Amino acid sequence: MRWDSQRVDREEGRSLPGLDVERVRTFDAPEALGINFHEVRAKSALNKVPGDYLPFNWTVNTFRGCSHACVFCFARNTHTYLDLNAGRDFEREIVVKVNAPELLRAELARPSWKRELVAIGTNTDPYQWAEGKYRLMPPIIEALRDFETPLSVLSKSPLPVRDLDLYLELAGVADVSVNFSVPTLDEKIWRETEPHTPHPRKRLEAVAKFNEAGIPSGVLVAPLMPGINDSPELVDEIVSIAEEAGATFVNGIALHLRPGVKEVFMSWLSAARPDLMRRYEDLYDGRAYAPNAERKRIGSLVRVPNRSRDRRYRRRDELAARRRRRAAEAEAEANRAEDAQTTLF
Repeated sequence: MRWDSQRVDREEGRSLPGLDVERVRTFDAPEALGINFHEVRAKSALNKVPGDYLPFNWTVNTFRGCSHACVFCFARNTHTYLDLNAGRDFEREIVVKVNAPELLRAELARPSWKRELVAIGTNTDPYQWAEGKYRLMPPIIEALRDFETPLSVLSKSPLPVRDLDLYLELAGVADVSVNFSVPTLDEKIWRETEPHTPHPRKRLEAVAKFNEAGIPSGVLVAPLMPGINDSPELVDEIVSIAEEAGATFVNGIALHLRPGVKEVFMSWLSAARPDLMRRYEDLYDGRAYAPNAERKRIGSLVRVPNRSRDRRYRRRDELAARRRRRAAEAEAEANRAEDAQTTLF
């Protein structure tokens, strides 16, 4: 059955009461494991990040909810803002911002836009299953390219490779990196904790493809869950393969359990690993983050990777050098223009 011929707006009750935007249609797709898709027309695409604790000030989210169904996903609680639950609803009721590309283009065209770094994938995965059908990312990358805006992407899917040519076009005018989250390579742990994600080894293959093509790509080993995927052997295997793939960085982050995801994760843990319940109850008792000593232990598991000097990744460094030259030339031209303006007065 074709994607664009599904049942549309069959029931008024299937709309989302907590979503204050125009709803286009709601439908389910038999090939999508019983997921309901809520197409909406959002009011804005760029989201301002509060504070200054992150290396970026702006994000774009094309979806709310995520069909990856990762038991540890920190974004689960955002579904409660829609009067939905952080458990099954987060995985089965997916909001699609169908006008995100056109909104973004309009916002980037504003004279006030300063071409700051935009991060995509900081909440839910922009390359989750539905992106294969909606194809929202290609026009988003094109808009960023046309307005010379730097971009950082994070995904658990190798699907970004589909858009590699567009990323290369963007890399010609702005900094861009496409990074991948790989918590584990253990088959059993992967299937239990990230049940609907593509295979993690495919993600590492994508890291190599991006670095070979000239786009910086690194690996986030996250989350690292005590007693589950934090054995030194498991972690070092990821780091070693990431090194071979030319990863520009490999970082590890300990699991954190905010309200919403904490209940989902602990429910899963009680069924899958009851032997760890007491340990997690102690670690996360009254807190979202593990104690400092535990986070330090987990951080030490991920050694600093050796930066690959393989000639396969030479183009990446060449593109970076070209962008630095362009930036220096643009700055010099701006300074000359400013000096010329000053002499007129």
